[in-house]
Formats: sequence, structure tokens, C-alpha cells
Amino acid sequence: MKKSTSLILVLLLAFMLAACGNDKDNSGGDASGSPAGEAGSGKKIVIGVSILNMANEFTATLAKGIEEKGKELGVKIIINDGQKDPNKQIQQVETFIAQKVDAIIFNPIEAEASSPAVDKAKEAGIPIINVNSVTKSAPDAFVGSRDQESAKIAIDYLAERLGSKGNLVMMHGHLGQSAEIDRTEGAVEALKAYPDMKLIAEQTAEWNRDKALTLMQNWLQAHDGQIQGVFAQNDEMGMGALKALEDSGVKKDIVLVSVDAIADALQAVKDGRLDATVFQNAAAQGGGALETALKIINKESFEKEVFVPFELVTKDNVDQYLK
Repeated sequence: MKKSTSLILVLLLAFMLAACGNDKDNSGGDASGSPAGEAGSGKKIVIGVSILNMANEFTATLAKGIEEKGKELGVKIIINDGQKDPNKQIQQVETFIAQKVDAIIFNPIEAEASSPAVDKAKEAGIPIINVNSVTKSAPDAFVGSRDQESAKIAIDYLAERLGSKGNLVMMHGHLGQSAEIDRTEGAVEALKAYPDMKLIAEQTAEWNRDKALTLMQNWLQAHDGQIQGVFAQNDEMGMGALKALEDSGVKKDIVLVSVDAIADALQAVKDGRLDATVFQNAAAQGGGALETALKIINKESFEKEVFVPFELVTKDNVDQYLK
């Protein structure tokens, strides 16, 4: 009987030790033991995404960056197109709240008008991360770039090419959108260093190529022979301005720089048609926003603001940006 009891105790102890040994986390997931794409409950993480305008190449690339990082990490991504309508974005966020998504990545259309979406998410206790653009209401985190920096890079480049003197025109993006506000402020501030460079006209073309084409044609008529440089706040407008300049036969006399480094702008730089673009890393911003969302969901430490630097692209270095 004693031998039987001893044997049972030995077997029980061995079983307990084996069970303890199997508790070690080998999943490669977060600190809680959950895989990267799963919440602490073990269910697959779902993240809702509202993009300001999927018809724009840059923001479409931003969405692609989120989607690809989601596939890599095993996260379900629901992407909605805000279609440049703040009210539509607010409705999309309300739907995400009703669906009880784990987090929301928000690419807001306007700083003021899009803020209620942020407020609603926070009231519902759902983490919301702004990507690329800001709102008056503070989200849980922001991932993007400093838009003032892109404008300074562009103005400094124009100054270098023009010998720090000449007349400029500036195409604004969608008025009230944070990138438009900050790029305008950045350009105005940068121009203070170049007193002989004058901003003789500025107007919105709403990030749109066709509207930029028309606007540039109007400026060429109104300021015939007086324009030496053009700063377009994004490449879509830059490409529209480029067509107007080429069609009018004056591109050789006017330096043009824009922002984003979308595919056809990069090709235009390589071909010597567009003077320069300022690279904004959409994929890094999108992927970074998703990584930040996962850290918040999994209760890990995270940075409240993550900034991805801008980079000047000219014919000298364009090959490293072309895919």
C-alpha cells in the first residue's frame, strides 16, 4: 500500500512539473501572452479605418500601408472611404463603435469638422489614432509627419534654384484640413528668410489635379511672365500645374516643387519634367498607426506622437524612391 501511494505521488508531481513547463510563452505575441493579432481574450483584433479620400493616390497608399501591416500581424482591417465629407467620417466612426471594433485609425478630413468623430470614439472607450492629419480634439495617439517641415524643404529648394529671389505662387490643399494649414504656415515662415522672394498669388485647388491645371492656367494669364516658382502643397496639384506649364511652353522658365512623392510625380522628376517633390512616407505612417493601435489594445507602452521625416527628392536621388 505504501509503495502504491508513493508511486501515485511521484506520478502526480511529474504531471504538475510538466504542466508548469508548458506555461512558458512561445507565441511571439505581446507581453500578455496573446499573439500580435489577438486581444487578451484570444479573439482576433478588429480595427476600423476611415480614410479621408481613397481617390487620392497618397491617402490610398496610406490605407494600403495599414492593410499590409494588418495582414502581416493577423489583424482584421475594415477600411471606409470618407470621400472628403466630415459628416460621412463621423457616421463611419459611429458604425465602428456599434460594431465594437478594438480600435479606430482615423485620417481626418478637417481639423475642426472631423473632431466630433474623435470625441465619440473616446466617449465609447475605443482607442482612436489619428494618422497623417490632426483634429482639434485630441486622439489617443498621432502618427504622421510635421507638415511645416515639408513646406520649409520646398521653399528652401525654390530659394536655392532661384538664387533667393523671384515671384512665387502657392497652391493650397483643402482649406481647413490640417496638412493645408500647416504647409501654408510652414511656407510663410520659411519665406521670412528670403525677403527677395515674393508670394504674389495663392489659392486652393483642393488637392485636385484638374483644379490645379485650371488654376495654373489662370495664373499664367493674370501674371504673364512674372512667375518664377510654384509650390503646390501636394503632387496631385503639382502634376496639374506641370501640365499647364508644359502646355503653355513656359516650364523651362518656372521651377515647380510639390509634396508626397506619388508614383507619377517621381517619374516626372526622373524624366526632368518636375523639378522636385518632397517624399512623405505613407506606408510608414499607415503601418506605424496600426502598430500604435495594437500597443494600446494590448496595454503596452506607446508614444503619443510618432513623426516620420520628409525627404527632398530631385533627379539626383529619385532612383532610390522609384519602385
